[in-house]
Amino acid sequence: MTKKDAAPHVDDAALLGAAQVRELAERLEVRPTKQWGQNFVVDANTVRKIVRVAGVGPHDVVVEVGPGLGSLTLALLPVVKHVTAVEVDPRLAGALEETVRSLQPENADKLRLVAADALTVTKLPGPDPTALVANLPYNISVPVVLSFLQHFPTIERVLVMVQLEVAERLAAKPGSKIYGVPSLKAAWYADVELAGRVGRNVFWPAPNVDSGLVSFRRRKPPKTTASREDVFRCIDAAFLQRRKALRGALASWAGSPDAAEQALVAAGVDPRTRGEQLDITTFARIAEARPEGAGTAQPRARRRGHTS
Repeated sequence: MTKKDAAPHVDDAALLGAAQVRELAERLEVRPTKQWGQNFVVDANTVRKIVRVAGVGPHDVVVEVGPGLGSLTLALLPVVKHVTAVEVDPRLAGALEETVRSLQPENADKLRLVAADALTVTKLPGPDPTALVANLPYNISVPVVLSFLQHFPTIERVLVMVQLEVAERLAAKPGSKIYGVPSLKAAWYADVELAGRVGRNVFWPAPNVDSGLVSFRRRKPPKTTASREDVFRCIDAAFLQRRKALRGALASWAGSPDAAEQALVAAGVDPRTRGEQLDITTFARIAEARPEGAGTAQPRARRRGHTS
């Protein structure tokens, strides 16, 4: 975004402060729940920063997952063309439009609400989104981002606030101790970078962990004859026992240790290599070299951060 097109400053009066968030929650009889990972942002400067770092502007159609009481929604609306908000909590979904009409009546027509579980959303009412900007519930952050990148190819940019550990894992590079399944699957769709850190005191209630901003810039996936599903199955197998060399880790996926070695050698990979050393392009080559007729059973991924 050029300086000329820089996002307009949004006055505090058009945003939700800490007192307003609590008052609104009390009026709606909303108690933030661990079930839906709810932590509401109560700091105006934080939502302004998210919008600024996201780089969205007047031509963008933004999808926001988990708008909650509307803190980030109110920061987005004056800046972008349109916001589609996806909210699972029926009370919050019912109140969001009223909150916008009250604080920003001039922007009420720019908001469209979708009352649904983001993990089940595969279609959105038009116009097509160009960006995903959200303060995501910690417990579903990785699967939500991957699902939206998969189902909405018009999304070119993503800026999400997630648990700092998750942000670091998503942005990790090959060779890092925290590099793994989330890093690789995100890299199938986009270039991913850690875009900032956020303290605990900007939330109500304050979480027990720090948060991080993570940025995605979509690019074309690796050139390969293997499907995305094939590549993701290969990744899951490689990290199910991440300390194993790939010859052993991919044995079930390929049909046998010898078949795994055959695929690895064909892809130009030393069979003694471990998955954490390889990038997404290399995994695509391995998946492409998988012997025909090998079993198709998908290994059971560990719950933490492993998703397709």
